[in-house]
Amino acid sequence: MAMPSKYRERLQTMGNGQLVVTLDMSDPCLLIYPLTEWEDIERKLIRLPSLNKQAVRLKRLLLGHAAECDIDSHGRILLPPTLRALTNLDKHIVLVGQGNKFEIWDEKAWNEQRDKWLGETTTDQELSDGLESLSL
Repeated sequence: MAMPSKYRERLQTMGNGQLVVTLDMSDPCLLIYPLTEWEDIERKLIRLPSLNKQAVRLKRLLLGHAAECDIDSHGRILLPPTLRALTNLDKHIVLVGQGNKFEIWDEKAWNEQRDKWLGETTTDQELSDGLESLSL
C-alpha cells in the first residue's frame, strides 16, 4: 500500500516513518498509527485490568496483532499478510484519515459501511452526552 505523498512528510517527522498496524475492534479494517501515537495507546492498554474479560480481549486483539511497519523511500507500507487476510484487503483499498491514525478498508467493505452510516444519519437518533456538546 502506498501512503499519499501529502502525509509522508508529516509521518516522517512524527515517528521517523515508523508505523504500527493493528486490527480495528469494531469494523473490518486496519488501524495505522505513527509509532509515537501507538506507544501512548499501548501504555493505556497495558494498564487495563487483567481480570476484565473485555479488557483482556481488547488487549489480545489490538496488542496481539500489532505489527511495526516502515514507510519505504517510495511511500509504500508492507502490510502483514495475516492482517490483510483478516480484513479481506485485496487490490482495491481505501485510506481514511482519523486525526491521530488512519484506517485501511477494503474498498467494497468501505462503500457498504459508509452507505449504511449515511443512511443512519438521516434518522432521529439520540446522541450520547459527549456528542451532544460537540459543535461542528
